[in-house]
Amino acid sequence: MTRVYLDHNATASLRDEARAAMVAAMDVVGNPSSVHAEGRAAKGLVEAARADLAEALGAQGFDIVFTSGATEAAALALSAGWSRVLGSAVEHDAVAAWADRVAWETLPVGRDGRVGAVAAAPGELVAVQAANSETGVLQALELDTGGALRLVDLVQLVGRVPVALSWLPPALYMISAHKFGGPKGVGALLVPQGTDLPALLVGGGQEMGRRSGTENVVGIAGMAAAARAAMAELAGGAQERIGQFRNILESAIAAGAPETIFVGKDSDRLPNTSCLVTPGWKGETQVMAMDLAGFAVSAGSACSSGKVRASRVLGAMGYDDEAAASAIRVSLGPETTEDEVLRFAETWTAKLKRHRARAA
Repeated sequence: MTRVYLDHNATASLRDEARAAMVAAMDVVGNPSSVHAEGRAAKGLVEAARADLAEALGAQGFDIVFTSGATEAAALALSAGWSRVLGSAVEHDAVAAWADRVAWETLPVGRDGRVGAVAAAPGELVAVQAANSETGVLQALELDTGGALRLVDLVQLVGRVPVALSWLPPALYMISAHKFGGPKGVGALLVPQGTDLPALLVGGGQEMGRRSGTENVVGIAGMAAAARAAMAELAGGAQERIGQFRNILESAIAAGAPETIFVGKDSDRLPNTSCLVTPGWKGETQVMAMDLAGFAVSAGSACSSGKVRASRVLGAMGYDDEAAASAIRVSLGPETTEDEVLRFAETWTAKLKRHRARAA
């Protein structure tokens, strides 16, 4: 049985360009903090990657601080002693988990999953996920925060929606390499130059004094290569094709199971993401059934140590407990084919009918 991977929001396939860059970086022996030729060679790889990321993201005027991933990037931003943090009710756990650790106020969202007006002030931080990892719903990157700095989670957006950060209001931006075809375990926080942001990890003073510890040269090289490739792919129209396949998937499922709810269907969404709600059929059961049938999907964010539970995001959007526990996320990638999404829709619909028959 040939398996079909439809969980790209959890992690994307490693790009060939990233793999090649990482293999090359493995042969660079020096520590980037060493002053000899070998150290300078390693430092050169790190700085070249920093420049490539700035170009790929349109991030001129930002300090790019390399981290172990978006969770650490969020921690670096959120631990900076803000007088108040306002975070949307649909933030990723990497941000939402700070609600008990800082002066936190939750920003409600509407049925469409979007944040409305925000009343904040200088010295405060407003955390908003640019693209929700479960529903794909997009927030306004130009959100007016009344002079407060924003922390913007770009994890799901990079490589899927065009963005140039230098065109947007100043903000802290967090990214994670493995979401756009880079390696796992590396990410970055992009900080507007001149922003006072104390270190979370102290020690040798690497990363402009904001993140001590020897840089992950291999991972950083892979991340930059993946970003370059993802942006080239985006410019070539790959996401438009993926969006067409997502629409084909939803049309096929709607034809076979018209009671299915497509969360965020009437909102701006990531082109690759479909969140299906089928009340009465638990998301966990759907994931296991489809896994046995050869399809990898998820019941929400994959960053909760394998836990499967009712979606906090859907609850915040006004869905009841039954609906929130009956959702799955199907997320497509560059290698996904039309045949694969049609096979998924056919198999999923057959599984649903079998479940209904057993429950009758």
